[in-house]
Amino acid sequence: MDELISPHVVVRLRDSLEAVAPGLELTGLHEAERTVAGRRLRDRVDLVREALLGDVPPGFPAAERTVQDVIATPGFSGWMVWPVTEFVAARAIDDGSPSAFDAGMDLLAVLTSMLSSEFAVRDMLNAHPERAVYTMRGWTGHPDEHVRRLASEGSRSYLPWAKRVPWLIAHPDATRGIIDRLYRDPEEYVRRSVANHLNDLSRVDPRLVTEVAGGWQGEPDENTPWVVRHGLRTLIKKADPQALALLGYAGDGLRVDRPELSTSTVPQGGELGFTAMVTNDGDTDATVAIDYSIGFVRANGAVSPKTFKLTSRRLAPGESIRVAKTHSFRPITTRTYYPGLHFLTVQANGTLSPRADFELEGRAGSR
Repeated sequence: MDELISPHVVVRLRDSLEAVAPGLELTGLHEAERTVAGRRLRDRVDLVREALLGDVPPGFPAAERTVQDVIATPGFSGWMVWPVTEFVAARAIDDGSPSAFDAGMDLLAVLTSMLSSEFAVRDMLNAHPERAVYTMRGWTGHPDEHVRRLASEGSRSYLPWAKRVPWLIAHPDATRGIIDRLYRDPEEYVRRSVANHLNDLSRVDPRLVTEVAGGWQGEPDENTPWVVRHGLRTLIKKADPQALALLGYAGDGLRVDRPELSTSTVPQGGELGFTAMVTNDGDTDATVAIDYSIGFVRANGAVSPKTFKLTSRRLAPGESIRVAKTHSFRPITTRTYYPGLHFLTVQANGTLSPRADFELEGRAGSR
């Protein structure tokens, strides 16, 4: 991914700027072309942004004119747009005036259709959160689905890869006016962002999340059940009673036996199979969300559980079912597997099984 902003991309950006502003020397971009290789993607974005800040005449009006002109050039497209969005945000914030801030937000809305302004808008939110959220709330009625998505995605509490905005975490209800207007959006692209936004909020204020989801269920369209289910996924894994009730899960007389493992020792890159018996010991039917958790050994030796979706079932009084699953430990980019004693549990509507331990082997020479 680092190569998404390569020396060639920097050259294309420089060519686009030279086409609309032939008098600019663009010494910063010439230097960026020479030094961008070998860096991580985030560092490349920063390098090109700083080059633009040095090459384009100072002040927000000059930045606005230059970017508006360059947008119309045929070569301006793709990943070069990312550092340009952050250049716009930096100039708008540095100006300090409300008019520059609002114009910067408008320009980010234009640029987001070409790539995404979701990372740049975080700087705007950190600078003036209430003003930014007010503008983003207005974007929910925009005819361009990319701009509507930016309203939701850019204001997520825990947007992946993006800067944190502490104000959003301290004011979890601030974005309710955004997601309430978008949960029935005609584009799945937007609705998925809304569901992820709601799921982010579950880390901050679970009661707010179930209140919002309940409101959506009261005024649904054909897509609302999926949005609510996806938005409540973390709370369901945590067996939040209100979230379970909203999705129709019920039954408090559940029993989950200790899982039976296919092996007690798993090699690196191997698989672990397991089965578990779930029984409804209650007097009424139970609608059951069944998940499993693995306690992963971390680099410091601590064990941290992660929960995975397994299945859903309806059980009559006295009925039992056996669930089965195979979990792979093949290498993935989002997790490093450390050798040591792990554990597995299965849960039904939050009722946990006893844990079953297993050893994950290390590679040759590992600790």
